[in-house]
Amino acid sequence: MVSLVCLCLLLGAGFLLRIRIRLFQKLFLPACVVGGLLGLLIIQMLAAMDGLGEPIQRINIAISGWTGPWRKLPAFLVNIVFACLFLGVKPPKLSSLWRRAAPQVAYGQIVAWGQYVVGLGLWVFVLGWVFSQFPAMFAGILPVGFEGGHGTAAGMGPVFEEHGWAAGREFALTSATFGILSAIIVGMILINWAIRRGYVQGSTDPSQMAKANSPGIVPAGIRKNAGKLTVSGDVLETFSLHIVVVGIAVGIGYLIKLLLVLLEGSIPFLLKYKLLSSFPLFPLCMLGGLIVQILEERFDKYRLIDLGLMRRIQNTSLDFLVVAAIATINLEIIVAGLVPLLILVAAGIAWNVFCVLVLARRVLPDAWFQRAIAEMGQSMGVTATGLLLLRVVDPDYETPAADAFACKQLVHEPFMGGGLWTGAAIPLIAIAGAGPVLAIATFALVSWLVVLFYFRPGFSKDRSG
Repeated sequence: MVSLVCLCLLLGAGFLLRIRIRLFQKLFLPACVVGGLLGLLIIQMLAAMDGLGEPIQRINIAISGWTGPWRKLPAFLVNIVFACLFLGVKPPKLSSLWRRAAPQVAYGQIVAWGQYVVGLGLWVFVLGWVFSQFPAMFAGILPVGFEGGHGTAAGMGPVFEEHGWAAGREFALTSATFGILSAIIVGMILINWAIRRGYVQGSTDPSQMAKANSPGIVPAGIRKNAGKLTVSGDVLETFSLHIVVVGIAVGIGYLIKLLLVLLEGSIPFLLKYKLLSSFPLFPLCMLGGLIVQILEERFDKYRLIDLGLMRRIQNTSLDFLVVAAIATINLEIIVAGLVPLLILVAAGIAWNVFCVLVLARRVLPDAWFQRAIAEMGQSMGVTATGLLLLRVVDPDYETPAADAFACKQLVHEPFMGGGLWTGAAIPLIAIAGAGPVLAIATFALVSWLVVLFYFRPGFSKDRSG
């Protein structure tokens, strides 16, 4: 109980700091990140003061007991976050998605696969030789943290541990924290540059946007509904029904995991390397949610699943996940590998900036900067970060960027950013090494480049905005 209370206090403190401190407002930092960093600061400061006397030691012992459950919480909550991903969303036809978001899908895949090429390439040709004390899985923390975010980084913790490198969780979470901070800071720098160069029209002045949204409070007159009640309260609370649906989706994901483990047991090669049993649960929960949604579309004539309520469950889980994950990062582990971590982070930032400044303007059909900046925000932070940056350069969603970005997520998320490939990449690196996985990533990157350039003549010729 005390552990939950302290976690709530941290999230609440993060919210208060977010609405009071102008720097956090200008950076558009989510309250969960602020709360997590506050918790990390408090825990590390008290740990550093441990030798000052018995009272501090007792406080540290108490805090250790309270924060113990926090380390387990992210790996649990990430399953809920991914299970909710497709619940309440009508599955569109793939042909429709391709027509509306083909260039965005291809560009998003290039950005994502490029993070693997950059991280693995640095490791194979430079970092692996210089920092040989770390396993090859170190190369995977860049895409896990950037493209995947805190949820994926936390969810991959058991996978790192299964393959003998429990510290991978700490590095991946730190990578995710660097990612979301740099996405906002670098994104705003690029937006100001693009506005001065005339690459976007009708955009919001970033400083005015920060001023208008500084408190982070939605005015009373324009507050939206959190969701719709689909069931009468005397039968069952609607929110309870939606939690049941999420639980079923997670259960299906867990059942798929059990089936994979059974399959592994019947194939000696898979059993030797534990390729399937070490595969994380959360991408399978995403598949479980997709299965539930397909069944709901087929058999539920009442349409009981409400997207608004699903997003409340998903976002609440993500808020507590991020607070707990950041607050429990072990800085002693990070200090030992800080130099290669910073090199990977810098390379990841450089790759994303290259994609915006060089690649996007040459391959995206229209509103190239709006499309690219949304993609950069998502690929270094979370989807909300991408939408936040997009809102600055396209406040009224007048360009095709918002629709293309939303449609692209439905194709992109099942594989990258916490999807099936994200879950498979780290076990493959642990088993086969960084070289073969680098070859796979390079082949995928080149293939998507070919797709993008091949279909480019069929895209809209309008390159305005």
